[in-house]
Amino acid sequence: MSNVVFDEYGRPFVILREGQAKARIRGREAQKSNILAARSVSSLLRTSLGPKGMDKMMVSPDGDVTITNDGATILAKASFKLHMEVEHQVARLLVELSQSQDNEIGDGTTGVVVLAGALLEQAERLLDRGIHPVRIGQGFDRACEIATAHLGKISDTVHFSLEDREPLVATAMTTLSSKIINVHKRQMAEICVNAVLAVADMERKDVNFDMIKVDGKPGGELGDTELVRGIVIDKEFSHPQMPKEIKDAKLCILTCPFEPPKPKTKHKLDITSKEAYERLHEREQQYFDTMVKQCKDSGANLVICQWGFDDEANHLLLQNDLPAVRWVGGVELELIAIATGGRIVPRFQELSADKLGYAGTVREVAFGTTKDRMLVIEGCKNSNAVTVLVRGGNKMIVDEAKRSLHDAMCVVRNLIKDNRIVYGGGSAEIACSIEVSNAADAIGGVEQYAVRAFADALDDVPMALAENSGLSPISELSAVKAAQVKDGNSHLGIDCNQEGTADMKTQRIFETLIGKQQQLLLATQVVKMILKIDDIITMGQYD
Repeated sequence: MSNVVFDEYGRPFVILREGQAKARIRGREAQKSNILAARSVSSLLRTSLGPKGMDKMMVSPDGDVTITNDGATILAKASFKLHMEVEHQVARLLVELSQSQDNEIGDGTTGVVVLAGALLEQAERLLDRGIHPVRIGQGFDRACEIATAHLGKISDTVHFSLEDREPLVATAMTTLSSKIINVHKRQMAEICVNAVLAVADMERKDVNFDMIKVDGKPGGELGDTELVRGIVIDKEFSHPQMPKEIKDAKLCILTCPFEPPKPKTKHKLDITSKEAYERLHEREQQYFDTMVKQCKDSGANLVICQWGFDDEANHLLLQNDLPAVRWVGGVELELIAIATGGRIVPRFQELSADKLGYAGTVREVAFGTTKDRMLVIEGCKNSNAVTVLVRGGNKMIVDEAKRSLHDAMCVVRNLIKDNRIVYGGGSAEIACSIEVSNAADAIGGVEQYAVRAFADALDDVPMALAENSGLSPISELSAVKAAQVKDGNSHLGIDCNQEGTADMKTQRIFETLIGKQQQLLLATQVVKMILKIDDIITMGQYD
């Protein structure tokens, strides 16, 4: 801390030291420290890989509990995050690596960190043998090019259409097989596929995720999750006596409150007589009457308001047969406007029939014996807006189900962009490992060792899958690798589900090609960056 002293007049001033305390780690020691920090993050996620992977429970300082096996979520919310930010900036690189995979692909966030950890483990052995980090990086780059090219060769093209959605469903099921909702993975996969295809532009091969809303409500079971062809908002009609269902709804979407305008002045008004109070009350009533009349004159039979309104305005709306919903958030308001084709109106004077949105049905849905209610807006003008309503036993299950469904929808989107797939269960990694290892024989010089190390690192992913499934990692990997070499069948992988066959094509375990290639590229880039750091200077604080 700085020293605070006072002069003869009692005014404080600060005495600062001339220099700063600093710590410095150089050379091999710095590289070892970086690799250790990064591998500690990788080992944390290793047990969460695959269909039999374990979940992590994270408790925040506020007591919020998150249970998940999604790599990006674990690294973003883990309680050790602050510690890593302060003392292990290299470990922070792996957190950002996982986030990059999540942003770009949406799935494979655990696998990319596990692969990066395996590459660093191999790199450490090469460093111990005296190989320069730059040569290791060059070898990894070359091996990555060979592996990504081989993935393209062993990939299969799947053909799907709006009528034949099975390839999309099978790929989504592969993603969901490692999630908490795997018991209902067929149903959930179909929900994801239907949601994505509802908003997809098949000509441009693009998906607008803004048109898919994922909402959740604790209660019920995961099997009660449904796809609503419209918008679901966690609100109810403002008055309990308003109708619970409105057919052919014409919505006016307001960002102005149902209340008399408040003057922007510091002056106040004193009411000194009964007559003055009655005049004020009458003026307020005129405001309310005018607002309701303007809504009715526009042809609206439902009001969606961003702000609240008091009981007097609420009662007046009920008397005029004008159902209303209040306190609707800005994001939901925009989604409703897009879906119904309406315009968001900031002032009552601007209301007109051409600014109203249209929906076939607006109904209030109640849950169980509680007072929890939600509004469902269906039959919208732009009917491609959809909502996935997730149910579950408690909030943690609902939140994890929402994350899982998002991953699956990202995978379906990727398959629409590029309909090539590779097979899961570690089969793609084993095939690439064999190819890279064979290619190393034709490479001369020191880089050959780095290329072989890359091939060994690829084997770490199927070994982790086998280990998490309760199998013998080395035995399973050796058997599958020998079978791939003998038969030339790149579809053979680890039989994590113990279905009696190692052929992932028979088991229908699919992964997107672009997702797998992205994993290799991102992991290699980050590992190269970590290897090139040989000087860590930590600036201290003033004493």
